[in-house]
Amino acid sequence: MGRSPETLPATPTPHWAILGFNITKGNANIAVGNQAGMYSDGDNNIDIGHVGGIDSGVIRIGTSGAQTTTFVAGIRGVAIAGAQQVGVNASGQLGIRASSARFKQAIKSMDKSSEAILALHPVEFRYKKELDPNGTLQFGLIAEDVAKVNPSLVVTDDQGKPFSVRYEEINTMLLNEFLKEHRKVEEEVCQNKAQEQTISELKAALAQEQKNIKVLTAGLQKVSNELELTKSAARVVNNN
Repeated sequence: MGRSPETLPATPTPHWAILGFNITKGNANIAVGNQAGMYSDGDNNIDIGHVGGIDSGVIRIGTSGAQTTTFVAGIRGVAIAGAQQVGVNASGQLGIRASSARFKQAIKSMDKSSEAILALHPVEFRYKKELDPNGTLQFGLIAEDVAKVNPSLVVTDDQGKPFSVRYEEINTMLLNEFLKEHRKVEEEVCQNKAQEQTISELKAALAQEQKNIKVLTAGLQKVSNELELTKSAARVVNNN
Protein backbone atom coordinates (compact mmCIF):
# COMPACT_ATOMS: atom_id res chain seq x y z
CA MET A 1 0.00 0.00 0.00
CA GLY A 2 1.11 3.56 -0.62
CA ARG A 3 3.14 2.57 -3.69
CA SER A 4 2.49 4.37 -6.98
CA PRO A 5 1.29 2.36 -10.00
CA GLU A 6 4.73 2.78 -11.56
CA THR A 7 6.43 0.90 -8.69
CA LEU A 8 3.96 -2.02 -8.61
CA PRO A 9 5.34 -5.30 -9.94
CA ALA A 10 4.37 -6.05 -13.51
CA THR A 11 2.85 -9.45 -12.77
CA PRO A 12 -0.42 -10.99 -14.09
CA THR A 13 -3.56 -10.64 -12.01
CA PRO A 14 -3.60 -13.59 -9.58
CA HIS A 15 -6.30 -16.23 -9.76
CA TRP A 16 -7.40 -15.29 -6.25
CA ALA A 17 -7.34 -12.20 -4.07
CA ILE A 18 -6.84 -13.79 -0.67
CA LEU A 19 -6.47 -12.88 2.97
CA GLY A 20 -5.56 -15.77 5.23
CA PHE A 21 -5.17 -18.71 2.86
CA ASN A 22 -3.24 -19.63 -0.26
CA ILE A 23 -5.58 -20.82 -3.05
CA THR A 24 -4.89 -20.78 -6.76
CA LYS A 25 -7.80 -22.72 -8.30
CA GLY A 26 -10.17 -20.99 -10.72
CA ASN A 27 -10.06 -17.55 -12.30
CA ALA A 28 -11.31 -14.09 -11.32
CA ASN A 29 -12.19 -15.30 -7.82
CA ILE A 30 -12.05 -13.43 -4.51
CA ALA A 31 -11.61 -15.03 -1.10
CA VAL A 32 -11.45 -13.16 2.20
CA GLY A 33 -10.88 -14.83 5.58
CA ASN A 34 -9.14 -17.83 7.06
CA GLN A 35 -9.68 -20.88 4.83
CA ALA A 36 -12.09 -18.85 2.70
CA GLY A 37 -12.64 -20.45 -0.70
CA MET A 38 -10.51 -23.48 0.11
CA TYR A 39 -13.08 -25.83 -1.45
CA SER A 40 -14.02 -23.58 -4.37
CA ASP A 41 -13.42 -24.98 -7.82
CA GLY A 42 -14.80 -22.55 -10.38
CA ASP A 43 -14.59 -19.01 -11.75
CA ASN A 44 -15.96 -15.59 -10.78
CA ASN A 45 -16.75 -16.59 -7.18
CA ILE A 46 -16.61 -14.40 -4.09
CA ASP A 47 -16.17 -16.27 -0.78
CA ILE A 48 -16.07 -14.16 2.37
CA GLY A 49 -15.70 -16.24 5.50
CA HIS A 50 -16.88 -19.32 3.59
CA VAL A 51 -14.96 -22.33 2.28
CA GLY A 52 -16.81 -22.18 -1.06
CA GLY A 53 -18.04 -24.95 -3.32
CA ILE A 54 -17.80 -26.44 -6.79
CA ASP A 55 -19.56 -23.80 -8.87
CA SER A 56 -19.04 -20.50 -10.67
CA GLY A 57 -20.48 -17.02 -10.37
CA VAL A 58 -21.53 -17.47 -6.71
CA ILE A 59 -21.21 -15.08 -3.77
CA ARG A 60 -21.01 -16.64 -0.32
CA ILE A 61 -20.76 -14.58 2.86
CA GLY A 62 -20.46 -16.24 6.27
CA THR A 63 -20.94 -19.80 7.41
CA SER A 64 -24.25 -21.36 8.40
CA GLY A 65 -24.36 -21.79 12.16
CA ALA A 66 -21.42 -19.50 12.78
CA GLN A 67 -23.19 -16.25 11.95
CA THR A 68 -26.79 -15.88 13.07
CA THR A 69 -27.46 -12.17 12.49
CA THR A 70 -26.78 -9.92 9.49
CA PHE A 71 -26.40 -6.15 9.30
CA VAL A 72 -25.86 -4.42 5.96
CA ALA A 73 -25.33 -0.65 5.79
CA GLY A 74 -26.47 1.62 3.00
CA ILE A 75 -29.94 0.07 2.56
CA ARG A 76 -32.36 1.39 5.16
CA GLY A 77 -33.69 4.81 4.25
CA VAL A 78 -32.21 4.73 0.74
CA ALA A 79 -34.80 5.45 -1.96
CA ILE A 80 -34.69 3.48 -5.20
CA ALA A 81 -37.04 2.97 -8.16
CA GLY A 82 -38.04 -0.14 -10.05
CA ALA A 83 -37.34 -2.35 -7.04
CA GLN A 84 -38.16 -6.04 -6.76
CA GLN A 85 -38.84 -7.81 -3.48
CA VAL A 86 -35.92 -10.00 -2.42
CA GLY A 87 -36.58 -13.34 -0.74
CA VAL A 88 -34.51 -16.06 0.89
CA ASN A 89 -35.02 -19.80 0.42
CA ALA A 90 -34.44 -22.63 2.90
CA SER A 91 -30.78 -22.83 1.88
CA GLY A 92 -30.17 -19.16 2.64
CA GLN A 93 -29.93 -18.17 -1.04
CA LEU A 94 -31.19 -14.70 -1.92
CA GLY A 95 -33.20 -14.06 -5.06
CA ILE A 96 -36.34 -12.71 -6.69
CA ARG A 97 -39.47 -14.84 -6.67
CA ALA A 98 -40.15 -15.82 -10.29
CA SER A 99 -43.63 -15.27 -11.72
CA SER A 100 -43.04 -16.35 -15.31
CA ALA A 101 -44.73 -19.52 -16.52
CA ARG A 102 -41.26 -20.66 -17.58
CA PHE A 103 -40.55 -21.59 -13.97
CA LYS A 104 -43.92 -23.17 -13.11
CA GLN A 105 -45.76 -26.44 -13.59
CA ALA A 106 -49.12 -27.97 -12.63
CA ILE A 107 -50.76 -24.57 -13.15
CA LYS A 108 -54.50 -24.48 -12.46
CA SER A 109 -57.17 -22.12 -11.21
CA MET A 110 -57.13 -21.43 -7.48
CA ASP A 111 -60.93 -21.76 -7.37
CA LYS A 112 -62.10 -22.53 -3.79
CA SER A 113 -58.62 -22.94 -2.27
CA SER A 114 -58.57 -19.24 -1.45
CA GLU A 115 -61.60 -19.60 0.81
CA ALA A 116 -59.21 -20.70 3.56
CA ILE A 117 -58.28 -17.07 4.22
CA LEU A 118 -61.85 -16.37 5.31
CA ALA A 119 -61.05 -18.34 8.47
CA LEU A 120 -57.95 -16.25 9.30
CA HIS A 121 -57.99 -13.86 12.25
CA PRO A 122 -56.01 -10.63 11.70
CA VAL A 123 -54.63 -9.09 14.89
CA GLU A 124 -52.74 -6.04 16.07
CA PHE A 125 -49.73 -6.53 18.30
CA ARG A 126 -46.34 -5.26 19.43
CA TYR A 127 -43.09 -7.21 19.16
CA LYS A 128 -41.27 -8.12 22.36
CA LYS A 129 -38.74 -5.57 23.59
CA GLU A 130 -35.73 -7.63 22.48
CA LEU A 131 -36.98 -7.32 18.89
CA ASP A 132 -38.47 -3.83 19.01
CA PRO A 133 -37.56 -1.68 22.02
CA ASN A 134 -39.94 1.02 20.74
CA GLY A 135 -42.93 -1.33 20.77
CA THR A 136 -44.29 -0.06 17.45
CA LEU A 137 -47.89 -1.11 16.80
CA GLN A 138 -48.01 -3.89 14.20
CA PHE A 139 -50.80 -5.52 12.20
CA GLY A 140 -50.73 -9.06 10.88
CA LEU A 141 -51.41 -12.72 11.61
CA ILE A 142 -50.19 -15.29 14.13
CA ALA A 143 -48.25 -18.05 12.35
CA GLU A 144 -49.53 -20.78 14.69
CA ASP A 145 -53.14 -19.79 13.99
CA VAL A 146 -52.53 -19.68 10.24
CA ALA A 147 -50.94 -23.15 10.34
CA LYS A 148 -54.17 -24.55 11.79
CA VAL A 149 -56.12 -23.13 8.85
CA ASN A 150 -53.64 -24.00 6.08
CA PRO A 151 -50.08 -25.18 6.88
CA SER A 152 -48.88 -24.26 3.38
CA LEU A 153 -49.32 -20.58 4.29
CA VAL A 154 -46.64 -20.81 6.99
CA VAL A 155 -42.83 -20.97 6.85
CA THR A 156 -41.25 -23.08 9.59
CA ASP A 157 -37.86 -22.72 11.29
CA ASP A 158 -35.09 -25.31 11.50
CA GLN A 159 -37.02 -27.10 14.25
CA GLY A 160 -40.20 -27.33 12.19
CA LYS A 161 -42.04 -24.73 14.27
CA PRO A 162 -44.17 -21.99 12.64
CA PHE A 163 -41.93 -18.97 12.10
CA SER A 164 -43.50 -16.60 9.58
CA VAL A 165 -46.54 -16.20 7.34
CA ARG A 166 -46.43 -16.26 3.54
CA TYR A 167 -48.23 -12.94 3.14
CA GLU A 168 -47.68 -12.86 -0.63
CA GLU A 169 -49.68 -16.09 -0.94
CA ILE A 170 -52.44 -14.61 1.20
CA ASN A 171 -52.52 -11.48 -0.96
CA THR A 172 -52.96 -13.63 -4.06
CA MET A 173 -55.74 -15.57 -2.35
CA LEU A 174 -57.40 -12.28 -1.40
CA LEU A 175 -57.23 -11.27 -5.05
CA ASN A 176 -58.91 -14.53 -6.07
CA GLU A 177 -61.71 -14.02 -3.53
CA PHE A 178 -62.14 -10.42 -4.70
CA LEU A 179 -62.41 -11.53 -8.34
CA LYS A 180 -64.92 -14.22 -7.41
CA GLU A 181 -67.07 -11.67 -5.61
CA HIS A 182 -66.63 -9.21 -8.47
CA ARG A 183 -67.91 -11.79 -10.94
CA LYS A 184 -70.91 -12.45 -8.69
CA VAL A 185 -71.69 -8.73 -8.59
CA GLU A 186 -71.39 -8.52 -12.37
CA GLU A 187 -73.75 -11.46 -12.76
CA GLU A 188 -76.21 -9.85 -10.35
CA VAL A 189 -75.98 -6.56 -12.25
CA CYS A 190 -76.67 -8.39 -15.52
CA GLN A 191 -79.60 -10.21 -13.92
CA ASN A 192 -80.95 -6.94 -12.53
CA LYS A 193 -80.64 -5.31 -15.95
CA ALA A 194 -82.48 -8.24 -17.52
CA GLN A 195 -85.18 -8.00 -14.85
CA GLU A 196 -85.45 -4.25 -15.36
CA GLN A 197 -85.79 -4.82 -19.10
CA THR A 198 -88.48 -7.42 -18.50
CA ILE A 199 -90.30 -5.07 -16.11
CA SER A 200 -90.10 -2.26 -18.67
CA GLU A 201 -91.52 -4.53 -21.36
CA LEU A 202 -94.31 -5.66 -19.02
CA LYS A 203 -95.11 -2.03 -18.15
CA ALA A 204 -95.23 -1.15 -21.84
CA ALA A 205 -97.48 -4.15 -22.53
CA LEU A 206 -99.72 -3.20 -19.61
CA ALA A 207 -99.96 0.38 -20.85
CA GLN A 208 -100.91 -0.89 -24.30
CA GLU A 209 -103.51 -3.20 -22.77
CA GLN A 210 -104.93 -0.28 -20.82
CA LYS A 211 -105.16 1.71 -24.06
CA ASN A 212 -106.87 -1.23 -25.74
CA ILE A 213 -109.31 -1.51 -22.84
CA LYS A 214 -110.12 2.20 -23.10
CA VAL A 215 -110.75 1.81 -26.85
CA LEU A 216 -112.93 -1.24 -26.25
CA THR A 217 -114.75 0.51 -23.43
CA ALA A 218 -115.38 3.52 -25.65
CA GLY A 219 -116.62 1.22 -28.45
CA LEU A 220 -118.92 -0.65 -26.09
CA GLN A 221 -120.23 2.61 -24.73
CA LYS A 222 -120.95 3.81 -28.29
CA VAL A 223 -122.76 0.58 -29.14
CA SER A 224 -124.69 0.79 -25.89
CA ASN A 225 -125.71 4.35 -26.66
CA GLU A 226 -126.79 3.37 -30.16
CA LEU A 227 -128.84 0.47 -28.79
CA GLU A 228 -130.47 2.79 -26.30
CA LEU A 229 -131.37 5.22 -29.09
CA THR A 230 -132.78 2.33 -31.15
CA LYS A 231 -134.90 1.17 -28.20
CA SER A 232 -136.16 4.70 -27.57
CA ALA A 233 -137.10 5.11 -31.23
CA ALA A 234 -138.94 1.77 -31.19
CA ARG A 235 -140.93 2.80 -28.12
CA VAL A 236 -141.93 6.04 -29.81
CA VAL A 237 -143.16 4.17 -32.87
CA ASN A 238 -145.09 1.69 -30.79
CA ASN A 239 -146.75 4.44 -28.84
CA ASN A 240 -147.90 6.10 -32.03
